[in-house]
Amino acid sequence: MLKRYLVTGLLIWVPLAITVWVLVGIVDIMDKTLLLLPKEYRPEYIFGMHIPGLGVVLTMVILLLTGLFAANIFGQRLIRFWEDILARIPIVKSIYQSVKQVSYTLLSSQGDSFRRVLLVRFPHESAWSLAFQTSTPAQEVSRHNQDELVSVFIPTAPSPVNGFFFFVRREVLDITVDQALKYIVSMGVVTPGLAGNNQAELKRSS
Repeated sequence: MLKRYLVTGLLIWVPLAITVWVLVGIVDIMDKTLLLLPKEYRPEYIFGMHIPGLGVVLTMVILLLTGLFAANIFGQRLIRFWEDILARIPIVKSIYQSVKQVSYTLLSSQGDSFRRVLLVRFPHESAWSLAFQTSTPAQEVSRHNQDELVSVFIPTAPSPVNGFFFFVRREVLDITVDQALKYIVSMGVVTPGLAGNNQAELKRSS
């Protein structure tokens, strides 16, 4: 009985503690933007103490002002001028254009990257892995295979940030990206509920 209560307490506090830890880490990183302000305008100087979260507000303000500035003609011309300068620097050009294209694909609502979950054979023929479709291969790649190929990113568990890139035959699963990420981060403990009965699956597993 005592062990069951202890496990129940852990199941309540561990997810909460990890969530708070991640959020505190994000807030701490965003608070670094306060270093952009002159010393006399920083909260430590004005209030005599550090106020967590003000960096988040400053970051949102910077992003909003940047978006507003880039929306007008003058801002667009200045951005094109800046990108032309970066395009003339050999190594910087490759890095900047690649990161810009990936960011646009991921953040733009018009892109289809990371919006479909696939089931692929990896790392060998007897094993299956979850993958996210990133794009459709170029014609130079597709013409060498009769099947309908797609470009996929296969994340590793429990960190979905790292992974592998492959061209595979398209096999789409009927689950959302959020469900797939939970499945990967939990290393298969949290089942996605392929038929929409995720809670029932969790009850059976417990």
